[in-house]
Amino acid sequence: MTGMRRRPAGPKLAAILAVGFGVLTAFVTTTPARAEPVEVRIGFAQIGVGNREYGSGNTLAVVHAGDYLRDAFPEGEVRLRWSFFKGAGPAVNEAIANGQLDFALQGDLPSIVGRANGLETRIIAASGIRSNLYLAATPASGITSVEDLRGRKVAQFRGTNLQLATDKVLAAHGLGERDVKFINMDFPTATAALATGDIDAAFGQADFLGLEEKGIARIVYNTKGDDPAFTRHAHLLVTRAFEAKHPEIVQKIVTGLVRAAAWASDEANREELFRIWGLSGVPVGIFRADFDGTPLAERSTPRLDAFLFARYADQAEAARKHGLIRRPVDIEGWFEPRYVETAIRDLGIDADRLWPRHDATGAVIAGGGS
Repeated sequence: MTGMRRRPAGPKLAAILAVGFGVLTAFVTTTPARAEPVEVRIGFAQIGVGNREYGSGNTLAVVHAGDYLRDAFPEGEVRLRWSFFKGAGPAVNEAIANGQLDFALQGDLPSIVGRANGLETRIIAASGIRSNLYLAATPASGITSVEDLRGRKVAQFRGTNLQLATDKVLAAHGLGERDVKFINMDFPTATAALATGDIDAAFGQADFLGLEEKGIARIVYNTKGDDPAFTRHAHLLVTRAFEAKHPEIVQKIVTGLVRAAAWASDEANREELFRIWGLSGVPVGIFRADFDGTPLAERSTPRLDAFLFARYADQAEAARKHGLIRRPVDIEGWFEPRYVETAIRDLGIDADRLWPRHDATGAVIAGGGS
């Protein structure tokens, strides 16, 4: 049947088609495609005993274990990915350089080394400051003081925030790095070496208190009650690229950390805080001994004040003098306190009472001024 002509649609069919097309058009134009969640990659320059994925001794560990970011974002807005690094600060620097992290908990020296090597980061909150340094020695070594380390085999986790703190302690006791036979070991390796007597002593953190209880080593020195400049500091940093692209996410994460810091600063929560840190495999008794006589708020403060700024400036200069970095590191513009201060205001925290600011020497500033 050649030459057949198609019948035009009648009025009723045309109206139905028009309505259907309109509904389809409205659906397409008013129903946006579901956006992919933003992946937020957060790294710890530490890992728990036996590679447990828990941190300890800092407020970001509380954020992680306590799921403080669970309600910070609408469902599907972000996807959090937590990573823990046995290689500590140097391993975190490598991950940042390879574009694998957006945020990180890191110590002062490795961050300074990263900045000297061109890593674009911003320090946005303190997280575990004024941490003590411990010197453990085997009973057979006969070492009873820092001065006794001359010519002895001593372990040190180089490249971490213990290294320059150790140098300061040595200098205060008339020694330098060349006076000691330092061996680079991470904490588990140093612990094993102390137990076997392969080394005479080791500089480390509070974990060494457990060795004293077992009779493996004696703590012959620690920084508790000594010059606060000898203590170690850690912080939360963000890459410049992530901050520029997602400042609102940065603020929400810092607000979560400030909430966790306020909880961790409450003396009523002391035992529960130590229990949370104990998820890392470090015995709770270690934290009790390390924090004995120390207000929780003193080490849990998230604020970036003149004391912390001065410590990082000192560390940067010391790192250059010791040849750990080749060029001076400018601290100006690296610290960004506005995220913490915004969170303090939004959460209604009386920060000048809970976390008073300190001057460059570590003395509390009257009135909480900057």
